[in-house]
Amino acid sequence: MSLSNFKLIKLPKILDERGNLSFIEENTHIPFTIKRAYWIYDVPGGEVRGGHSYFKNQEFIIAISGSFDVIVDDGNVKQTFSLNRSYYGLYIPNGIWRHMENFSTNSLAFVVASENYSAKDYEYNYVDFKKNK
Repeated sequence: MSLSNFKLIKLPKILDERGNLSFIEENTHIPFTIKRAYWIYDVPGGEVRGGHSYFKNQEFIIAISGSFDVIVDDGNVKQTFSLNRSYYGLYIPNGIWRHMENFSTNSLAFVVASENYSAKDYEYNYVDFKKNK
């Protein structure tokens, strides 16, 4: 996998004077079927989340509130994506190292994933990740 496989995807945005609405449809806006959703919140200042890659899982990450950076690494090149709009999300294919940092106060990261949770799907050792590239 290379960094060219990442996609910053703009989601539908329905404007309304009562408040705006955005949504995700599996296999339409994102290239996989959603099997899991989770969110990250109340991240203390300076903390980093993630720090792993997946063997099978694909993810789509949205900053529902606030902002944070997603740093992706294909083993050769690193790239930073700043997420700060609730109608944009970052598609991350499997086989890519990633971590999240620079969380603003009251930020909320919402993630949908292509696989159910399995501890066996995670690679936490960066040296092993680079060896297998």
